[in-house]
Amino acid sequence: MNKLTILTYPNEILQRRCEKVKSFDKDLRILLTSMKKCMINADGVGLAAPQIGIEKQIAIVEDDDGNVIPIINPVILEQSGSQIGPEGCLSFPGLFGDVERPFKIKIRAQDKFGKFFTLTAEDFFARVILHEMDHLEGILFPSKARTLYNEETS
Repeated sequence: MNKLTILTYPNEILQRRCEKVKSFDKDLRILLTSMKKCMINADGVGLAAPQIGIEKQIAIVEDDDGNVIPIINPVILEQSGSQIGPEGCLSFPGLFGDVERPFKIKIRAQDKFGKFFTLTAEDFFARVILHEMDHLEGILFPSKARTLYNEETS
């Protein structure tokens, strides 16, 4: 696969709801490997398929231990608590905002082979997962931010 390019706002794809993944084949696994390289090269902790121009419910997230986990067709099963914290986005270079999110979540998703799994996350890792899941719905973090600020002013 060619080197991936991260789309930036206001690209229309970023604002569209993505389709469910139905085919868990070699092409999907190659895409996930390319997404991981792209995310790491961009110094990110998460990347959703629409950010690279693919309108599918695919995201990768980095957990607290540095493991990169693919989450495909994710659904929130439980959420509790509340936290407000800073978020940035590879599709909004230099822009940050304070966003309120649940403190703890439990999701169900599929892995690269289509097998269902559940994942529980708290604090920053929960924030990363929810941010990427928003991308799959065409929701961008500035629309949820209480305040927005540029890198220079942070």
